Amino acid sequence: MLFGTEILTTAQMRAIESDAMASGGVSGVQLMQRAGAAVAGQIRLRWPKPGRVTVLCGPGNNGGDGYVIARLLARTDWQVRVLGMDNEPGPDAAEMKRCWQKAGPILPLTRAELRRNEADIYVDAIFGTGLTRPPVGEIAEVLDYLGGSDGDDGHVRQRLVTVDCPSGLCMDSGAFLGKPRQPSADDLHARLTITFDSPKPGHLLERGPACCGELVVADIGLHDWRVRASGPEQDHRTAHLTAIWPRFRVPDARRPAAAQGIWAEWLEKREGSGGHKFSHGHAMVLAGPPGHGGAARLAARAALRVGAGLVTICPPGAAMIEHAGPPDALMRRAVDDATALSDLLQDQRIGALCIGPGCGVERARELLPPLLDSGRACVLDADALTALAAMGWNGLHDRCVLTPHGGEFSRLFPDLAERLAARPDHGPALSKLDATREAARRSGAVVLLKGPDTVIAAPPRRDKPNATGHAVIHSAFDIPWLATAGAGDVLAGIIAGLLARGLTPLTAASLGSFLHGATARGIGPGLIADDLPDRIPGAFLDLVP
Repeated sequence: MLFGTEILTTAQMRAIESDAMASGGVSGVQLMQRAGAAVAGQIRLRWPKPGRVTVLCGPGNNGGDGYVIARLLARTDWQVRVLGMDNEPGPDAAEMKRCWQKAGPILPLTRAELRRNEADIYVDAIFGTGLTRPPVGEIAEVLDYLGGSDGDDGHVRQRLVTVDCPSGLCMDSGAFLGKPRQPSADDLHARLTITFDSPKPGHLLERGPACCGELVVADIGLHDWRVRASGPEQDHRTAHLTAIWPRFRVPDARRPAAAQGIWAEWLEKREGSGGHKFSHGHAMVLAGPPGHGGAARLAARAALRVGAGLVTICPPGAAMIEHAGPPDALMRRAVDDATALSDLLQDQRIGALCIGPGCGVERARELLPPLLDSGRACVLDADALTALAAMGWNGLHDRCVLTPHGGEFSRLFPDLAERLAARPDHGPALSKLDATREAARRSGAVVLLKGPDTVIAAPPRRDKPNATGHAVIHSAFDIPWLATAGAGDVLAGIIAGLLARGLTPLTAASLGSFLHGATARGIGPGLIADDLPDRIPGAFLDLVP
């Protein structure tokens, strides 16, 4: 089960638009008019009293959308000022430009002209999703001004509406082309962004969520061609990419019944099982030496709360005493070394294991070989990832889930981390999505790269090694209090519990990330990791259809 909203890369979006226009079912002008109408409608919805608007039109199709917006707002008594370029765009944008010129002038798109008159709203229709190089010259100066380079961050951003994306933002990565990957005070921030048909990765990754503001996904009539592009004969155009509950609005027809789907699967696991604990999965958490048991207990409690029928925590014998407290539902069994683990794994009822939280690097290094040799579903987190980085990839398989944060990812995949941190001088820039997918391909395991823009990627299918595995983006920029010690241990336990219940690794990681975020969102600021496991049942109750 995969759930959420489909995401398209910029190349996939262009391919679908091309298919639609080549079919004769819709023209480029019609798509442009629909896009412009969607933006104008969203502006009028939020600013019902007409005022002064400055529309900034770029040299291509995004600028064409801008001319449509200007014309439609002028018809509803807005005072419209258009700044554009002295160029001849493509035929569709050129037609929209001529239509505007019958209604009003086009002033130069310069910083000086932009500053000449104050507006109630500014519309950025300069560059859209297809930008491949950093803005330069006068346009770069205009964007710097919109970003607050005059020292007043609030000068424009609370009144800025962007078409597709803030200009200069790479829609495949969420990075600003020609700028460092770290946030900057003069990054272009919008109050509202309207994009079309489907979200793009850059709306959800890196700077995208913060800089796009409220994201609205408008339907412009491409649904039929997008569905056709998802057929088995069109694998190169299929998205294979999903977003879990990001903060954007999608058209009613595109809004997935994800909550009902999750809940239905949860109930299905309960039906016909006879209620025996082993029928709901046995998860094991491999704990570490004395004094390091807290992280493993967080993971074990989370596995219990997510519905595993049985959870056993397995420290070395010397540390058993510190695990004697609650929860009483937790089983305890000593595992001193690799031989003991191998013997324990003869029990075929053990469905999944979690190793890493509080385990200790040396102990993880000893226990990983028998664990991986068993072929059992497993979550490798924290110390297990550090041990794995030293050991190499031998033994990993597609039932493994790796859950690194950025630092652990850089130890596991140093070349990918280095490329991901480099300033992108052209687009499409390497994205967190690209890096995670490549990590999954190399390792052969599911990789969950944590962060406010968590990305989960499955390795390619064995029969299609050159294809791209499915990936999921979980955008949780609105839960900053989740960045607290131990939260990652809870996530590892949730995923292990879901694996033990029989979910596939990608689904367990995706659903686990969603539950982790939903639980944290329900707790609010002041959260500590100890709060999370016991609030998981509340997150499930919120999913009741």
